[in-house]
Amino acid sequence: MSAYIVVLAGFGVVVLLTAWLPMVLKELPLSLPIFCVGLGALIFAFPQVPGVMPHPKEELAIVERLSEFVVIISLMGAGLKIDRPFGWKRWRLTWRLLGIAMPLTIFGLAWLGTSLLGLSLAAAVLLAGALAPTDPVLASDVQVGPPGDREEDEVRFTLTSEAGLNDGLAFPFIMLAIAFAHEVSLKSVTEWFAYGVLWKVGAGLVMGYVIGRALGWLTFHLPNRAKLSRTGAGFVALGITCIAYGVTEMVKGYGFLAVFVAALALRATQPEHEYHQKLHDFAEELERLMMMVLLVLLGGAMTGGDLFNALTWQAVVFGLLALFVIRPLAGWIGLIGTDPPPGEKAAISFFGIRGLGSIYYLSYALNHAEFDNADLLWSTAGFIILVSIVLHGVTVTPAMRHLDHRRKLTMRAAQRKTVAQPES
Repeated sequence: MSAYIVVLAGFGVVVLLTAWLPMVLKELPLSLPIFCVGLGALIFAFPQVPGVMPHPKEELAIVERLSEFVVIISLMGAGLKIDRPFGWKRWRLTWRLLGIAMPLTIFGLAWLGTSLLGLSLAAAVLLAGALAPTDPVLASDVQVGPPGDREEDEVRFTLTSEAGLNDGLAFPFIMLAIAFAHEVSLKSVTEWFAYGVLWKVGAGLVMGYVIGRALGWLTFHLPNRAKLSRTGAGFVALGITCIAYGVTEMVKGYGFLAVFVAALALRATQPEHEYHQKLHDFAEELERLMMMVLLVLLGGAMTGGDLFNALTWQAVVFGLLALFVIRPLAGWIGLIGTDPPPGEKAAISFFGIRGLGSIYYLSYALNHAEFDNADLLWSTAGFIILVSIVLHGVTVTPAMRHLDHRRKLTMRAAQRKTVAQPES
């Protein structure tokens, strides 16, 4: 039997499941990513399946490009979701997570990488940088709703905006790891800061804003016959995503950062226009389809590609500490002195989901430099992603329901108190 025919039929099944499963799993403490990984692990556990599922290290270029594509699509979708205007005070929790929690997470993971796993400085920084950002693909269950949904509570908004921005802002640490793989010196750090931080971050922000505003003008402000919004075509979101990412990468900026900023800038152009909904819906459908394909392949790599062949007890401990101690503690420290109640702070700190972004960063770095213990890096990251998918997938629905219920009770109590107060 032709492997191509089997893959084609399997892809058809994945497409149908992409459409049907969210409705079936909506009321269950089970997420779509859990099902996808389990399906892939089950299918490729049978040696009779045509073709061989390789270890990711054997197909670095393919893994890098596939994971890159699904991440930029998810970043566009995340940016289009956000109703809240951009601002320092309105995004204060996001800045805390990006400016305090993420660097603390990277430092803690890098320290554990050298002390517990015995990695070199370059490999430890790479693993820490790859695992630090929350994943915009797998975090959809804790993100805000579609454009105009008006349910942007602090937990959902903070996790959405953090996932949108930290993928781009974690990239400098991946570049630092690549620099350390060649030479650990003051010169390499200086060059990294000038190019990998100042230039590439600045270019990502500027290009994303300029492209988003320009395409927003073309979409909404041209004479009526020429407005792109009149097409009603949601796949315009794909074009905007590719332009923002591609042009920014051409000028050596961070494309991830540019895509999210472009989505925010586009959304800020006539934010109440219904066309944003169509753009978002297309991006979300494409993201979900690509996510399912990649997670099925990830599950296959776990059973058929020996992804865990280098997993050690130290790596298991590292993974558990990363998920249950490092990220939650760093998030809690970052949110000290802010307004949300303890339950919401705990949710924001805990739901730092790891996923396809980590796979991209690892494949990108390993494709651009030589790192020691590459198998250990893959096995450790794969274990953390698997535990994160299961742990956060099972707990997110009941946790968010509980927080929503508590929030409604608090609002009702405040309203009753206001009504009960005598007029002065």
